[in-house]
Amino acid sequence: MYDKNKILTGLAVFVVFMTYPFWNNIGSAAYVRPEIEKPKNSKECVESVEFMRAEHMAMLNEWRDEVVRDGVHEYHSKANHQVFQKSLTKTCMKCHENKDQFCDKCHATVSVNPYCWDCHVDPKGVKK
Repeated sequence: MYDKNKILTGLAVFVVFMTYPFWNNIGSAAYVRPEIEKPKNSKECVESVEFMRAEHMAMLNEWRDEVVRDGVHEYHSKANHQVFQKSLTKTCMKCHENKDQFCDKCHATVSVNPYCWDCHVDPKGVKK
C-alpha cells in the first residue's frame, strides 16, 4: 500500500468527474411543459392527448413502416373509432398547422431533434 495517496486522489478525481453533470444542475429550473397551440380545425386528435404526448413518435414510425412496406394507408383510431389517413402532413399538420408553435416548441424544450422534416416539407412552406 505504498501508493495509497495516489489511489485515493485518483478515485476522488474520478468520482468528481463522473458526478459533475448531476451536481452542476442542482438548482436549475425544473421541466415546464410548454404552452402549445391547440388544433384549429378539429376537436379530436387521432388518439387521446395522453397517448399522443407519450407515443406520437412511435406511432409515426409505425405509420411510415406500414405505408412504405405494406401499402396500408388507413389508421383506425382506438380512441374515437374513426379512420384517418396515415400521413404526417395530411393528417397531423391539417389540424396542427403551425409547425413552429406545435412541433418545434416541444422538441426544443426536451432537446430532441427528430428527423421527420428531413424528408417531409412543412405544409406552410409549400405554395398551394
